[in-house]
Amino acid sequence: MKHFTHSVVAIALISALAACGGSGSDSTPTPEADKTFSFTATEMVTNLTDDVIVAGYTDLAARGATLFASTQTLVASPSQVNLVAVQEAWKAARQPWEQGESHIFGPVDSLGIDPHLDSWPLNTTDLTSVLSTTTGFDAETIKGWNDDVQGFHTMEYLLFGDGVTTNTKMIADLTANERDYLMGLAAVFRDYTEKLDDAWLISHDASTGKAYGELLKTPGTQDNTFYSSNVGVVQELIQGMIGIVDEVGNGKIADPFGADASSADTSKVESQYSWNSLTDFSNNIIGVRNVYQGELAGAADKQGIVDFVAAADKDMAARVGTEISNAILTIQAIEGANEMPFRQAISDVEGRKRIQTAVDALSKLQTSLESDVLPLLKTWKV
Repeated sequence: MKHFTHSVVAIALISALAACGGSGSDSTPTPEADKTFSFTATEMVTNLTDDVIVAGYTDLAARGATLFASTQTLVASPSQVNLVAVQEAWKAARQPWEQGESHIFGPVDSLGIDPHLDSWPLNTTDLTSVLSTTTGFDAETIKGWNDDVQGFHTMEYLLFGDGVTTNTKMIADLTANERDYLMGLAAVFRDYTEKLDDAWLISHDASTGKAYGELLKTPGTQDNTFYSSNVGVVQELIQGMIGIVDEVGNGKIADPFGADASSADTSKVESQYSWNSLTDFSNNIIGVRNVYQGELAGAADKQGIVDFVAAADKDMAARVGTEISNAILTIQAIEGANEMPFRQAISDVEGRKRIQTAVDALSKLQTSLESDVLPLLKTWKV
């Protein structure tokens, strides 16, 4: 389940910038003469659209196809080796999805794909009922079911251990019906990731025939009702970064963490069966870094939000980059020397200290994005 909360500062700024927002009409804000700066955003927006967002969704679709193929192999030839291969394919698909949550706007939202793929928590009661009463799972039937019995976490529940003492599952513990359900779920996952990729590359809406990526890159054109200038596009990108930093710090981590060890709630830990939680969280902020640096998979010399910020304040640009890196490192450090899963760390004395360090780093980053980066839209001389 997604958590979207914004601070009072962010909400006020979003309201003030409504005229230049992502969806609907926008206009250039009135600059303050002593603080204005110039920046041509076309190259940055094109790079972020093609080489970060679209490239990430294309990668996700490819990994979705691999995941489905691995479940077909598992059904045809049940073995521990083939089960492990599906587990690894699931984790591989998780990476571009979690990194993509830094820009979770456009088709992933308007087409309802996010809840289809990543609803949490699961409805384990209905899931158990489905498995006991249904056979012969096909993709189209599953698509008609509730989101909380399909997607990433239903597959995770079937693939891995109980998440309490182990994330390991033996092939003997995966029934034939569960394998069939898993393959049906993977087929649905493949279909939705292909649809998402197509929406950005080919057409997000049959009535317009426009790829959403083209709308991002061509604001202000006659048939673009989503973005009337690059101000709205850059605002969308910055708010996407703020949204996921907020969600990780104040939702994904804070909800199960609780006020103290006695109030920690392990049932709220996302990706708990696979013990993939910390990898998810760090990938979320790596996604923020991708947008900020304009780089996916180590690409260099590409424009990102950092270039927009540097045009106004080079020191700020460097500081925010450092804060992003620090947030990633502190999340990764939560596991400690013993590689403790997040589910266990929230109840461990030393683990909780490391978690608090990460939460503080995320809070600092969120404040910088909201209070320093987002307001630059008001002084940008387009």
